[in-house]
Amino acid sequence: MIQLIRRLTFIHLVCMMAGNVLAQNALPSIEEFRQVDASGVSVLHLTIDNDSLLMNKDDGFYTSGVQVSSRRVLNTAQHSRIYGWQFGQDIYTASDIKLRPERILPIDHPYAGWIYAGVFREFSDATGSGSRLGLDIGCLGPCAGGEWTQTQLHRVLKQPLPQGWSTQLHQEWGAVLSGEWSHSRWNLGHNIDLQPRLKGRFGNIFTDVSVDAVLRFGRLSSLPEQAAHFGFLRGELKAIGYDATLQGGYFNNQPLFVHPQGSVGELEFGYQWRSTKYGLNASVIRRSTGIKELSNTLGAQNFVRLQFNYAM
Repeated sequence: MIQLIRRLTFIHLVCMMAGNVLAQNALPSIEEFRQVDASGVSVLHLTIDNDSLLMNKDDGFYTSGVQVSSRRVLNTAQHSRIYGWQFGQDIYTASDIKLRPERILPIDHPYAGWIYAGVFREFSDATGSGSRLGLDIGCLGPCAGGEWTQTQLHRVLKQPLPQGWSTQLHQEWGAVLSGEWSHSRWNLGHNIDLQPRLKGRFGNIFTDVSVDAVLRFGRLSSLPEQAAHFGFLRGELKAIGYDATLQGGYFNNQPLFVHPQGSVGELEFGYQWRSTKYGLNASVIRRSTGIKELSNTLGAQNFVRLQFNYAM
């Protein structure tokens, strides 16, 4: 009953967020898509998350994320409209991949893979105000190929092989609806601004609502994919309704001893560079423990995020 009430509360929060998104003219249309497709510029994004990139020999929890996305971007003097698709894979493991199954504690992070494909639409204006609406369809469990991906990559890099994939979460197909609403940026000084955002996801894999703020400093851009170079600092607080990578698929009823935290904090510091054709983002992310049974001393995580952009 408590879980049902909690989930209904999150549905209400996501619906409130969706109302804000719709107020920002977020719904896609065939006419708009045709206009963006005919006149827009194609931009390819490759995003890589990995804890091993810190060279500290940590390899666990959220250990890898790879996403490829293609965006069709139409910028005018005042507005930006984007339609795109994405494909990605996330990999989660126990705190130490060298632990054999019998040595993994019940309160450690389960082994899990999540593979997905989706579409999205974004709208923003020169003030930073805007919205994003997306839908991902994918699969959690053996169908995600997490064991094969991690094992093959570690063989190529001559790193220790993961030992616990036989314990991974059961298979479940999933759908995740996501939305985002951005407030206009606040100018804090010469080449410095701050922007708050509200984000949410709803589905049988992830259900959560978060607020974050991004502080930028340097040569700033007013619209996506414009030439710029700046440092940034992002802080986020996320309220968790359901996390299948910890709790198992929502419809599986898989018995697990680990429970998600009610909220998770995240801090990101990085640098973004864009030219008219190429782009690079590099940042380090600190994420608080997502497991209720583990303190931040044991469960917090640091990882690197790299993003490469190419305008075709």
